[in-house]
Amino acid sequence: MTIDERLERLTGRHEALTQSVELMAIENRERDRRQAEIMEGLASLVHVAEIHEHRIERLEREQDA
Repeated sequence: MTIDERLERLTGRHEALTQSVELMAIENRERDRRQAEIMEGLASLVHVAEIHEHRIERLEREQDA
């Protein structure tokens, strides 16, 4: 195998690795975005649960009075 052939082969491998890293970076960004959306949704649900909990406590206090 000549030096030119080796360099060509290494160049091909480098390009393939670069593409793989780029795809992984895109996938990681997408995963991070989805996780952020999930966390926002969970925070909203916690807020709604807290509101309902306070409402129930208030109704129970009114009922006991």
